[in-house]
Amino acid sequence: MTRQDSDPPALYFAPDTCALASLIACYDAGVEPEVIHVDFLSAQQKSDAYLSLNPKARVPALQVGGTVLTETPAILAYLSQAHPDAGLAPSDPVGFAQVQSFNAYLCSTLHVAHAHRMRGYRWVDGEEHEEAMRRKVPEAMTDCYDYIELHVFEGPFVFGETYTICDPYLFTIAQWMKSDGVDPDRFPKLSAHQELMVKRPNVERALTVERGFMASQS
Repeated sequence: MTRQDSDPPALYFAPDTCALASLIACYDAGVEPEVIHVDFLSAQQKSDAYLSLNPKARVPALQVGGTVLTETPAILAYLSQAHPDAGLAPSDPVGFAQVQSFNAYLCSTLHVAHAHRMRGYRWVDGEEHEEAMRRKVPEAMTDCYDYIELHVFEGPFVFGETYTICDPYLFTIAQWMKSDGVDPDRFPKLSAHQELMVKRPNVERALTVERGFMASQS
């Protein structure tokens, strides 16, 4: 789809994916994207039309004019820098690097460990090997959340009193704790963060969009 620089960004979105973090951050930044549903149930992410935009066949993808941005940390960083008045990331280089470090950990470690539960075929061949990966998920995810709870999370938001682009990303992934076999009661700080986030209007708005797409699939 061709878009002009004057057009609103288009966010390619699928329910129950990390794309929720980008939608929340769009609203936080004051951006009103055109939210385009990529229906995973019909494998729309593998269609020629979508692959022409994002050959990775994944979401999210944010189309800004003629440019398509992929990978959640990159999209979140773009939104924070393109809309600095929203105050979604520190302006100093060290503070911004800390934000990027946290989001990179979510992307490269926490989310990958989560993906071992349903997408083991990306790394191994054979059902017995995929099952071995699934059995490991609760332990791997618990270790990740232990690290965040004990060594990173300041509270009430990830970096203390200031809300940043780290918060919608952590909120999105931490929603999957129970399905990943993780006991949320073990992580009181992260559980409190979940409760705080769902009360934010932009989070509720994004969740409403997500629920609408989920209803359309049923």
